[in-house]
Amino acid sequence: MQMGLDFNLVEDLVAGVDEVGRGPLCGAVVTAAVILDPQRPILGLNDSKKLTEARREKLFDEICEKALSFCIARAEVEEIDELNILHATMLAMQRAVEGLSVTPKLALIDGNRCPKLSVPAAPVVKGDSQVPAIAAASILAKVTRDREMAVFELMYPGYGIGGHKGYPTPVHLEALARLGPTPIHRRSFAPVRAAYEAQGALSNGFAEV
Repeated sequence: MQMGLDFNLVEDLVAGVDEVGRGPLCGAVVTAAVILDPQRPILGLNDSKKLTEARREKLFDEICEKALSFCIARAEVEEIDELNILHATMLAMQRAVEGLSVTPKLALIDGNRCPKLSVPAAPVVKGDSQVPAIAAASILAKVTRDREMAVFELMYPGYGIGGHKGYPTPVHLEALARLGPTPIHRRSFAPVRAAYEAQGALSNGFAEV
């Protein structure tokens, strides 16, 4: 039994792929791939940044329940520093698509470039506001990363991570200069590198917080 999938539905096996966390100074970059089920539509899908936190949380659960397949993947801080943020993001997207339990016929990637995949892929600029599957992926990725930032807020108090989510806001930059970098900060990003240099920590491991 194959859940009643016919040829037309198989042709609809399109994975939407998106990422969250390219710009922050700390934490992983998180990606998601989602294949929606045409038989179980989800109302209100949109670019995750245009939705309230409460709406994202509700849609997160609905996507996980109704999608034909989804996978949330990531590239860690160490990989970002080793590869650079672009290549780390491509790696995380690749992991998300490869982690799907259903092989898509096509992967639509938010943005202007695609990772190397074993299935056909195409970039879609501003895809998270145009393609429902990409919007769903953006929601899964953002909710996942935001939850991680809430945990880091407790682990590393004083940086305001729960509020700015790791982005280089004035609050974050001031705390970085005053307290020094943490193990979750990206050493390859200029403000973090500058903070290490200011504390003489580049050759001495992570600064203590």
